Amino acid sequence: MAQYGARMVVPIDVKKKPWEQKLPLHNRWHPDIPAVAEATVGEVFRVEMVDFSGGGITKDYTVKDIKNADPSIVHYLSGPIRIVDKDGIPAKPGDLLAVEICNLGPLPGDEWGFTATFDRENGGGFLTDHFPSATKAIWYFEGIYAYSPHIPGVRFAGLTHPGIVGTAPSMELLNIWNERERQLEENGLHSLKLCEVLHQRPLANLPSTKGCVLGKIQEGTPEWEKIAREAARTIPGRENGGNCDIKNLSRGSKVYLPVFVEGANLSTGDMHFSQGDGEISFCGAIEMSGFLELKCEIIRGGMKEYLTPMGPTPLHVNPIFEIGPVEPRFSEWLVFEGISVDESGRQHYLDASIAYKRAVLNAIDYLSKFGYSKEQNV
Repeated sequence: MAQYGARMVVPIDVKKKPWEQKLPLHNRWHPDIPAVAEATVGEVFRVEMVDFSGGGITKDYTVKDIKNADPSIVHYLSGPIRIVDKDGIPAKPGDLLAVEICNLGPLPGDEWGFTATFDRENGGGFLTDHFPSATKAIWYFEGIYAYSPHIPGVRFAGLTHPGIVGTAPSMELLNIWNERERQLEENGLHSLKLCEVLHQRPLANLPSTKGCVLGKIQEGTPEWEKIAREAARTIPGRENGGNCDIKNLSRGSKVYLPVFVEGANLSTGDMHFSQGDGEISFCGAIEMSGFLELKCEIIRGGMKEYLTPMGPTPLHVNPIFEIGPVEPRFSEWLVFEGISVDESGRQHYLDASIAYKRAVLNAIDYLSKFGYSKEQNV
């Protein structure tokens, strides 16, 4: 008999810590993190997830949890999920995994989220020189709408999406990541012009045992110690997909992810009720717990057929994102321009980061004329 409705694959209890879940979560990428569940191509399956902090950020009206947030723990992901075809044959390295988002939303009974600005002394954000102190706003959801007592008079339709969808890297790819990011950390702060924008903040987050959670692998064992020292952080997006933060990746979207290990080992998390084009305050989406209902397809040999290597090896490929048809409809728009001139009046040559920063500041300044503080506008 055919099954109707989504099959629960990864359940979440928001009252429990990420490592206490029935199927424990993980916050690193590594090929040896074991799958916690299996899904078959063509079936619709449900994956539930905690917010990126694993419940560390509360809905209390205080900024203490943001100011003292532990950046080593992000992001808690649900999975890995092993993907097999209808004959039970798993996805293989070199295949493409097509992941369709059939449905998504907040977890029933947990219909709230938060935006925040991280303290400059604890990571900061894109505008940390202008907004150096921690702030937080709590949002409540009413169907497709969100409102916040911290930003009164504002109610808008969200475009809910997962911030992170990715497959596990192979050991070869993981070694490439760690080597290139190690070089970036060692040399980047002195050789890249971006340091003028980032104000000497780290440009890479190398493997660290601090805050590391590896799913079924028990902390303190020799296996855990080895993997924790190799496993990649989930903060940057990479060849496996990962932290994409694409606001339109909502219902009806499809992600084409390269497969690097047997079974693909799909993971997802970092649900957002809504987000702009980028997370300006570093926690600029409305973060929330939530669920995805997914359907997968395996395209055999698809990496070679559809993806063009972007670097020296066939592993340097990029995922493809097919955006769905769902988007809030607005009748009026304002567009703010930014130019490549920094706040001191210094001209830069085609610096998109500075131009974007100035556009954001222009929007914040304009909205501040209508009774909202600049912190509320961020």
